[in-house]
Amino acid sequence: MEQLVNELKDKEVGKVLPNEPLANHTTMKIGGPADILVEPQSLEKLQETMKIINRHAVKWTAIGRGSNLLVSDLGIEGAVIKLGAGMDHMEIKGNEVHVGGGYSLIKLVTIISKKGLSNLEFAAGIPGTVGGAVYMNAGAHGSDISKVLKKAHILFEDGKMEWLTAEELNFSYRTSLLQKERPGICLEAVLNVTEGNREEIVTLLQKNKDYRRDTQPFNYPCAGSIFRNPLPDYAGQLIEKAGLKGYKIGGAKVSDMHANFIVNDGGAKAQDVLDLIGFIKKTVLEESEVRLETEVEIIGRK
Repeated sequence: MEQLVNELKDKEVGKVLPNEPLANHTTMKIGGPADILVEPQSLEKLQETMKIINRHAVKWTAIGRGSNLLVSDLGIEGAVIKLGAGMDHMEIKGNEVHVGGGYSLIKLVTIISKKGLSNLEFAAGIPGTVGGAVYMNAGAHGSDISKVLKKAHILFEDGKMEWLTAEELNFSYRTSLLQKERPGICLEAVLNVTEGNREEIVTLLQKNKDYRRDTQPFNYPCAGSIFRNPLPDYAGQLIEKAGLKGYKIGGAKVSDMHANFIVNDGGAKAQDVLDLIGFIKKTVLEESEVRLETEVEIIGRK
């Protein structure tokens, strides 16, 4: 691993941090160390990073802003590639937005709306990056990324890169091709936008932001929705019906504001969250005969 670190530093690919605590890189403020965390400073440096990692036959994992992640207390084996400052370009070309996978989704939505461009209002207040949103098919208010994505530039496990259309990404509710069928990460996305009434767009954007602020506990460290909604039911309603609002295991707590959120109430470990997830699943199954499935990505050593 030391050789890998030295080679990455010699090639000046960007930040290279051995044994970096991932609690510093997740919105839940939980997670053990990555053997190496690399934040490439450009697409070219990312390609160089991948060549070096594959040459050393080291496992790799990609993250963005860590908003939908629960990282093991034991950390992550191999290299963690963080798509951040070097992958956050954005350009508007007519009715298309070309945007890097490391670009903040909240920032993108705000800029686009102020220019009187529509289609992304649904994403107001959704934390994370554009790349993460494509990976998870992030959505809210009856829409999601699949409805606005034209194509995405994808990096696959073998280091190859391809442009895939929305249809080829095989989107469904909070899932895409990239999660299981062909694991990969989104480096860049091309999104379709339409011109509209700037005042109406900004008003709707603010309404969606306010709704999220008033109903979700983002003033606490959390990872967003923990469970997928088992439509036509809603996970939060089922958890609340089971009497679990405010229930705690260790430092992990079911939010008093929204029951489909688990917050880090102080010093929570990943194991606390996992134990609480298991307890919620068991209780809801007994109470409502519904099997909940996690939406949050659970990664790292076991």
